[in-house]
Amino acid sequence: MTGRSFSRVGVVGLGTMGAGIAEVLARGGLSVVGIEVDRDALERGREHLETSTGRAVKRGRLTEEARREILGRVALSVDFADLGGCDLVVEAVPERLDLKRKVFDQLDRVCRDDAVLATNTSSLPVTDIAAGTGRPAKVVGVHFFNPAPVMKLVEVIATVRTEPDAVARVAELVKGLGKTPVTIGDRAGFVANRLLFGYLNQAAGMLESGHATRDDIDTAMKTGAGLPMGPFALMDLIGLDTCLQVLDAIYAESRDRRHAASPLLRELVTAGLLGRKTGRGFYVHDGAEAPAPAAEAPGGPPPVVGVVGVGPLADAIAALCDRAGSRVRASAAELAGCDLVIEAAEDAEAGRALLSTAAQAVKPGTVLAVTSADGTVIRQAMATGRPADVIGLHLPDPAATATAAPLAEIAATVATAPDVADRAADLAGRLGLTAVRCRDRAGFIVDALRFPYLNDAAAMLGAGYADADSIDAAMTLGCGYPTGPIADLDRLGLDRAVTVLRALHTETRDPALAPDPLLVEHVTAGRPLR
Repeated sequence: MTGRSFSRVGVVGLGTMGAGIAEVLARGGLSVVGIEVDRDALERGREHLETSTGRAVKRGRLTEEARREILGRVALSVDFADLGGCDLVVEAVPERLDLKRKVFDQLDRVCRDDAVLATNTSSLPVTDIAAGTGRPAKVVGVHFFNPAPVMKLVEVIATVRTEPDAVARVAELVKGLGKTPVTIGDRAGFVANRLLFGYLNQAAGMLESGHATRDDIDTAMKTGAGLPMGPFALMDLIGLDTCLQVLDAIYAESRDRRHAASPLLRELVTAGLLGRKTGRGFYVHDGAEAPAPAAEAPGGPPPVVGVVGVGPLADAIAALCDRAGSRVRASAAELAGCDLVIEAAEDAEAGRALLSTAAQAVKPGTVLAVTSADGTVIRQAMATGRPADVIGLHLPDPAATATAAPLAEIAATVATAPDVADRAADLAGRLGLTAVRCRDRAGFIVDALRFPYLNDAAAMLGAGYADADSIDAAMTLGCGYPTGPIADLDRLGLDRAVTVLRALHTETRDPALAPDPLLVEHVTAGRPLR
């Protein structure tokens, strides 16, 4: 039998997600039976379907005739017995294990013995749901992403009891619906949520620790990492209660500290501040799109910049200055007139010596910048003899400096004078950089959040849980990332990833931040992951 042998499909639960799944199935030409708990919920489900398809007509993605045909394929009911003729039933009720088990108990009683039962859980173990049925071999996970009619990824989850034929039929059906199926094993969070929520949770912890502000973290990840949304805007969109549920489910299985929910996140949920749906979460939502408007560009002429050191970073900074109309000075004799001197050596020891020498030549008030991202700005600063003038300056994507307005992360140490970080931010802005602030810690903001997420992906690959294409598809198609984590690791450099992760592990002693053995092995072999 093929996936197309599913001709009549049931959907239990017609909230936003369930109604979206029903619409996708009906668009694919299947007969759909939509089930809700009572008449009021059923009418809300009907409204979801009518609103979604009506919006598609207005946008020119559906004709009115096609809309009527789609809606005509969906039969709505409050009677579970109406699922008796279905080949496949998809459960899409709220993310509570007790509720899902109750639904599957009812499905077990009314569905044909050969019917496949699927759960749309985003984080709960499919095995736990299947174990309560009399047909665990015919239970699969089928995780659609919201909004289901738009998002292309569907994670198809097999337990150790699931028949291979059931998984293959569901994956073929998903492909026939125009989606991309990624078939994986039953691990809490699967691929996309396990990777995404570790990162989101770490961002919440970063805010809670005072490392950087909410707006600077969101700006850093959008501008410096190229993500469509910052972590706090995204959590508010998802719903903080949902974030907490997913984290708790993953942590219950893995005991991984990266998924132990941030106390700040738990406090917001307890207070009923759940994000956009309640009007307030990390942001206050009053009809605006959320994050605060960007700051005005700094005024004034381009600064006079000195660059000490040679290599790709020094070349990138020189290109940036050239684009901004700023002349770069590199010789010791020219440094006296600089507003900003940037150490851009490839070796930290050499950089310390170069910056210490430069510190003796510059005028009072010149800002001295250290570019190492391993949390050692303070050591470099103390070696100069004028630590009050020293800040960390990190460009997360130096290759973009010649063609775009990249990010500059500015780290103040405990010895940095109060006004120096402000002046550094102003000078960076006059060079066309978007400046954000943080403390002197390994990885600054972007690398401290990005590389642990990439390390999690490498661990998945190394464990054989999913292949490189599946992992990358999960994050690009399921989360809207511009590139997948395996591709990102090869682009950014495995040696850079290992260096930053080792610095983070040394600083925190968190085992989850130690570089995965697969990364270390590939660095040693000089081979990319692909």
